[in-house]
Amino acid sequence: MKDKKLSRQRRTRAKLFGTQARPRLSVFRSNKHVFAQLIDDSAGKTILGVSEIKVKTVGKTNKTERAKALGKYISEKAKDKKIKKIVFDRGSYSYHGRVKAIAEGLREGGLKF
Repeated sequence: MKDKKLSRQRRTRAKLFGTQARPRLSVFRSNKHVFAQLIDDSAGKTILGVSEIKVKTVGKTNKTERAKALGKYISEKAKDKKIKKIVFDRGSYSYHGRVKAIAEGLREGGLKF
């Protein structure tokens, strides 16, 4: 099981490379939370790392709504750092559910990918 996940992740990441002008947004999804970070692969540095725990949501929300709020929050922080374009790295996860919600939040926030 773990070998299949690792091979999917390597297959996805082999095609992606982040730069200073267009960093890679890597998504990690646990059972409870979603984490995302902007990575500059050319320098090997993390520009911005955020989890949905830091994002405040009003009222009771489900995990998908919190992931979308995380996408909007990341796009605001990226704009502060003058980043307009990113490379979306879903890792070993399918583009569905919470991963898709993050992407929709990023697009609503104004990031291009």
